[in-house]
Amino acid sequence: MGDPEPDDLELINNVLDYLKDQEMIMLDRTMCMTPGFKKSCRLYVTAEYARLPLMWGNTLFPTEGKEPDFISIAVPEWKEKKVLVFPEMGLTIVLGSDYKGEQKKAMLRQVMYWAKTGGNLGLHAAGKILKVKRDDQLRDFGFLLFGLSGTGKTSLSCHSHWLGFPETVVIRQDDVVVLKRDGTAVGTEDSFYIKTESLEPGSQPLLYAAALSPRAILENVCVSPKTGKVDFFNDDLTSNGRAMVKRRDIAFTDDQIDIGKVDFILFITRRHDILPPVVRLTPEWAAAAFMLGESVETSAGDPAEAGKALRVVGTNPFIVGSHTEEGNMFLSILRQNPDIRCFILNTGNVGGMERGQKIKV
Repeated sequence: MGDPEPDDLELINNVLDYLKDQEMIMLDRTMCMTPGFKKSCRLYVTAEYARLPLMWGNTLFPTEGKEPDFISIAVPEWKEKKVLVFPEMGLTIVLGSDYKGEQKKAMLRQVMYWAKTGGNLGLHAAGKILKVKRDDQLRDFGFLLFGLSGTGKTSLSCHSHWLGFPETVVIRQDDVVVLKRDGTAVGTEDSFYIKTESLEPGSQPLLYAAALSPRAILENVCVSPKTGKVDFFNDDLTSNGRAMVKRRDIAFTDDQIDIGKVDFILFITRRHDILPPVVRLTPEWAAAAFMLGESVETSAGDPAEAGKALRVVGTNPFIVGSHTEEGNMFLSILRQNPDIRCFILNTGNVGGMERGQKIKV
């Protein structure tokens, strides 16, 4: 990626000089559980912002005492807001932001870049397994669900689909997986970082229960100072309220995070035009959908631009390097695994926002 620009190099030196006199918190964690993919991650953050290592530390797995593969340095109080990424060094410097999502993505961005160097593809996608009957036999079907924040990716990945015994779901991941060339997928995290806007038990019972767990950590969510009651419908602070919830607090999870075989890939979009609810794709059209990454902006991305048309390659704003390379790798994996079936799933409206019909999934 080359050397830093002179202005960035000066900024880095200024930050390091500043940190010499600051009390810092250091925390190590492990990403991924699959041998050959485990990565040791280390976060440094100025001590005033201890909330960040608390939340980030609960995102990953306990440290195994190894030297770090990836390092993130967070200085939330810095006046300038900027993120500096050095993929070859495994280093990220986050300035001027106390948003936990920046620390989460700092490590995930690095592991996606590292995976690509080995011929695998890091994806901004959730993963789950559906155990359903086919020809009177209970079979496992692995799903990957693409989608920008706020389009319904986590909502769908963390849903039981009201299946009845013996049919069921197994929820594995909600944010980033590594798709291997053999059509299997490696999970990364031990928690979910869910949007809490209008979260209620009727439509999202699993996420609602997890968000009320004593282990949940809320961010930008209104809580009554008198009663302690959480109000997920109050967006006075922001419409991008979040909860860090542990996987074990979500029903239908188990002790595994990988997908043994990917059978279906869903591109979740939120369009309000003529796109039908479900569209089946050939591998080539799936690669086109990957490259277009069509959706609309939501409050989880940029609240000021919510509702506007948006295109993000791979629905992944955290790609480092060539977008074309990632698209070609995705198509190559689909061609090597022709039994993977791909679909577009529209969670918006058909026929426009005002006169159209809302799609209910």
